[in-house]
Amino acid sequence: MPARLRGKPTWLISQVETVAHRLLTERLAAAGARGYHYRLLAALAEFGPSSQAALGRRTAMDRSDVVAVVNELAGQGLVERDTDQADRRRNIISITPNGARRLRELDVLLAAVQDELLAPLSGQQRSQLIELLSRILGAHG
Repeated sequence: MPARLRGKPTWLISQVETVAHRLLTERLAAAGARGYHYRLLAALAEFGPSSQAALGRRTAMDRSDVVAVVNELAGQGLVERDTDQADRRRNIISITPNGARRLRELDVLLAAVQDELLAPLSGQQRSQLIELLSRILGAHG
């Protein structure tokens, strides 16, 4: 790779993203899951029952993707869809006990991916990387 590229954070970040995305999608696929599954289960576990629209906002997912993923997760018994009593046109999605169990399994899988990706870094360097990346995202989001 030309030195001009190797010295550009934008290029390095995009290359790391490519490796991270590959590792994550491969491990999730081997476990019969997708990143969207984890996003929705994590949001439901953290924020509680939610409308599909609120889930989309919290997870930065398009509405049609939320609907498709909720359908997949409901089909697996990981979430439940109930009619909102305050607005019968709206569905409220909640995580089931099986969904909470699945989320814990996926947490272990994601931790292993983080360890594999960040193996060259010490614990302190990992914390510093998270802080720096969070600062960059905070300045642009």
